[in-house]
Amino acid sequence: MKQIQVKKNILQSNDDLAEKNRVILEEKGVFTINLLGSPGAGKTSVLEQLIGNMKASTGMAVIEGDLYTTKDAERIEAQGIPVIQVNTGGACHLDAAMISEALHHLDLEKIRFLVIENVGNLVCPASYDLSEDMRITVLSITEGNDKPLKYPSMFQRSDVLIVNKMDLIQFTNFSMEELYRDIRSLNEDMKIFEVSCRTGEGFYDLCRFLKQSAMNKGGQKDA
Repeated sequence: MKQIQVKKNILQSNDDLAEKNRVILEEKGVFTINLLGSPGAGKTSVLEQLIGNMKASTGMAVIEGDLYTTKDAERIEAQGIPVIQVNTGGACHLDAAMISEALHHLDLEKIRFLVIENVGNLVCPASYDLSEDMRITVLSITEGNDKPLKYPSMFQRSDVLIVNKMDLIQFTNFSMEELYRDIRSLNEDMKIFEVSCRTGEGFYDLCRFLKQSAMNKGGQKDA
């Protein structure tokens, strides 16, 4: 069977602007996460849990990416933290220009921890630098454990995997053993956290890891 591979470096302008954004964020001491995953993986629910566990001790803000609606941003706004909605108008990912515009509407002096919730997609967002310090991919139990091998770039380029909806695993044929094996074959350094937004399982360890990572990278301002 013949396979055709297409490789084009069409991302240089995005990378250049992302580097400028990164300088601004680093100067302000903002630790930035790019939160990725497919539609329905539970990215916004995970984000709500992170906010609930961290906002009291960490100044947080969110840039919320979506094709057209403000539904997820409204959920985040209800948590009482600053949120900027970015509607892509059909584009399947955020890019550095969108982030640059959003940063102009945030008071970075008051922000220690910025989460960018990307558009739900396991393909396009993997290629775009958003000036993040950390990439986190959310994979839900209900999606199946075959996604890492089907969409390898996303998992190869992420630092952390959050396996969400662990409370449903007993009702599926999801194999954690196969998932760990496949992840290690793609990205042996990837940190994996198993969580449930319904029960709160796993979020204490996840939040502790994120806070420590921010401190280690110098992204946290003094309280």
